[in-house]
Amino acid sequence: MNVIKIKGTEDTPTIMLDADSEIYEISGRSLPEDVGQFFDPVLQWLDEYAANPKEKTEFIFKLTYFNTASSKLLLDILLKLEDMGEAGHDVKILWYYPEDDEDMQEAGEEFNEIVDVPFEHIGY
Repeated sequence: MNVIKIKGTEDTPTIMLDADSEIYEISGRSLPEDVGQFFDPVLQWLDEYAANPKEKTEFIFKLTYFNTASSKLLLDILLKLEDMGEAGHDVKILWYYPEDDEDMQEAGEEFNEIVDVPFEHIGY
C-alpha cells in the first residue's frame, strides 16, 4: 500500500498515512485553496486501507486551524473511519488540541457527537 506523506504549508496540513508503520495523522492548518483536490488522495487511500486495515487504527488529528470547507472533508474522513468501525475493525480517533484553544476543543467534541467512533480528546 502506498504511503501518503504531504509536507504542510501555511495553508495546508501535514498528512502522513503509512499503514506499514501504523501512522495515520493530519496536523497543522487546513485552508487549502481547492480542498476537494487536496483531500481526494486521502479519501482514496482510506478506501483502499479499509479493504484490509491493520488490527488497530488510531487516527491522529492535531489541527491548529481549519476552515469551513476543510471541516466537510474532515467529516468525510471521520465517516470513512466510522464505516471501518462498523465493519468490526478497531478504530479510535485521537483529537489533539492546544489547551488554550476552545474552538479546536469544541470542534473535536462536535465531530465526536456526529460520528460513532471512540474519541480521545487530548489537550497539549
